[in-house]
Amino acid sequence: MAIVLGENRYGKAEVRLVRVDRDGDRHGVTDLNVSVALSGDMTDTHLTGANDKVLATDTQKNTVFAFARDGIGAIESFAARLARHFVDSQPSIHRARVRIEQYTWHRLGPHSFSRAGDGTRTAVVTYDGSRAWTVSGLADLTVLNSTDSEFWGFPRDAYTTLQETKDRILATAVTASWRHTGDDVDWDASHATARDSLLTAFAGTYSLSLQQTLYAMGERALNAREEICEVRLAMPNKHHFLVDMSTWGLDNPNEVWYAADRPYGLIEASIIRDDLPPAPEAWLGVKGFI
Repeated sequence: MAIVLGENRYGKAEVRLVRVDRDGDRHGVTDLNVSVALSGDMTDTHLTGANDKVLATDTQKNTVFAFARDGIGAIESFAARLARHFVDSQPSIHRARVRIEQYTWHRLGPHSFSRAGDGTRTAVVTYDGSRAWTVSGLADLTVLNSTDSEFWGFPRDAYTTLQETKDRILATAVTASWRHTGDDVDWDASHATARDSLLTAFAGTYSLSLQQTLYAMGERALNAREEICEVRLAMPNKHHFLVDMSTWGLDNPNEVWYAADRPYGLIEASIIRDDLPPAPEAWLGVKGFI
């Protein structure tokens, strides 16, 4: 029975990059975490150790910095520039995948900022020499509704201890990814609208389950941006349990809660258009995707 090399890739992960755009006394800050993964004709490297087809990961890191020198713009566009460069400049590289996380800083003054805690913007661009696929998204966007959430009517068996509730805290940390039908997109405007749609749906949905809320969020994003054809969401249920104060002779009118860390429920789903084109391979196997 023969043993052969299967699918493989290599690259430079988590290149931390900060660019300062200087416009007189008023500065702008772009804070990124860039990961590159390359694949192609790498059989000799794995079998014999020959490195003549290997673009060193240190070179990949330096390329990220060099390209940032010319400006960054929308992270989708920056990722596409990098991915196309790696494939088009290296005969042995047939596919490049560039993932970028962007961290937000809020302005305090012309050149002063505070690190925001309202989630991380993400983008993944995959290029195979002839076509590019772009996936936008966000991660770790923590949200909470202090009411308008219920959970009841679930099956009960010998191991069920959870009590039904008609008024609970609903909290989650949203990870969302959405793919596009093309690349002629105003990436900043598209991302802003998609993000706002997710938040508006979370706040505006009277929730009987986290699944129901998740679906409403994805549906609203699809209705808001016609270039988005599929939204994938992963939402952990950040459980809050009402503290029982009866043994102390006190009532608790839904005011004091215990915020549990783990274990937690994890809800994941994709919301798609019914005329959705087939998902490309580039949509699969990426960190943060389900």
